[in-house]
Amino acid sequence: MFHPLPLYVGLRYARARAHRYFVSFITWVSLAGVSVGVAALIVVLSVMNGFESELRDRLLAATAPLRVTAPPGVGLDLPRLQAELAEALPGIRAEQHAELQVLALRQPEQQPLLLKSADVLTQGELQELLVQGNLDSLVDGEGLIIGALVAQHLGVLPGDSLTLLVPTVTAGGLPEPRLWEFTVAGIFEAGIQDHDANLAYASLDVLTVLGAGRSSGVGLNLRLEDALAAPAAAALLRERLAPHWPQLKVTDWTEDHASYFRAIRIEKTMMALILLLIVAVAAFNIVAMLVMVVTDKRTDIAILRTFGAAPGAVAAVFVTQGLIIGWLGVAAGVALGVLVASNVGPILEVLYRFAGISIFDADVYYITEVPSELHRTDLLLVAGSALVVTALATIFPALKASGVSPAEALRYD
Repeated sequence: MFHPLPLYVGLRYARARAHRYFVSFITWVSLAGVSVGVAALIVVLSVMNGFESELRDRLLAATAPLRVTAPPGVGLDLPRLQAELAEALPGIRAEQHAELQVLALRQPEQQPLLLKSADVLTQGELQELLVQGNLDSLVDGEGLIIGALVAQHLGVLPGDSLTLLVPTVTAGGLPEPRLWEFTVAGIFEAGIQDHDANLAYASLDVLTVLGAGRSSGVGLNLRLEDALAAPAAAALLRERLAPHWPQLKVTDWTEDHASYFRAIRIEKTMMALILLLIVAVAAFNIVAMLVMVVTDKRTDIAILRTFGAAPGAVAAVFVTQGLIIGWLGVAAGVALGVLVASNVGPILEVLYRFAGISIFDADVYYITEVPSELHRTDLLLVAGSALVVTALATIFPALKASGVSPAEALRYD
């Protein structure tokens, strides 16, 4: 049977080194280093994907994917706008939206709030966010739902009264703050500090009475079947509405919360680079191991050259040996990483039972479990990067082997 010489000899070298204990030890260390580095990279990226998905779900639970807003003081022909939106994006669901900056007062504390119309959220979504109280008074237009951190700062509970200072403008253009008394209908907790510490919800009718539209923006909130398609839908709406509605602003949820996702992307990139250094260290071990093998096999190299093997074929022998070790380590690391990333919750549960340590205490954190989400693109990127790094590690030893002089090797060996 025909066997390519570099592949045949490289496989023999990779298998038959039991009598060279130190070289064999370095080989196993290299293989283990590559495996651990690849597995760690896969697990960390999967956990960060899980946190990103968890954050996205919590953000979308308290806001709509798309928002079309008019500047303060600009009236809207809502039926015409809704028809235009339905024509641009069939199947879209639109709800009227308003928001207003107010100041919540409860002696001796005060807290600035962004008051939004609760009509943009379904009853199910509001009920899911609600941790105390009920929605009856909110539906009747008499109550507010405030964030958990707002309630904690102001010291209020469902059923307590809360005063809102609303900035308005007189007919002469002078500022005229007004005070309105409300009842706290409920307290919500989105698990995001910006929401829990700054948001409050009231009915759309209440916001209209308070002056939303004259001192703040009004518009429509748009619901999509796929929230991840919001950026593309926003770009389409901007192009469609620009000729007839130049004053309107189209915003998607990724723009509203860009800082969160930018921070996650930066963290993922930095963690990937740091953990890739583990693979790089293992690759240096492969270099050291192959250099020792080249030194040990100088006589074999000389014999191969004497029988007519070209320098490139000799280099390919050691490239093959290094690739076998590196790629076996990558394969083992991918398998281990997928196994751990798919079972992060049970693994941490076992560690908690034995060590008695809880990573996310339910009394402190809103998220009580470590989420994990394995993406195929991350898996391919990690495996491909590790394969490239281990392949590059074989170049120097291979060049060193191809430069061995047959005459000198046989003379001194």
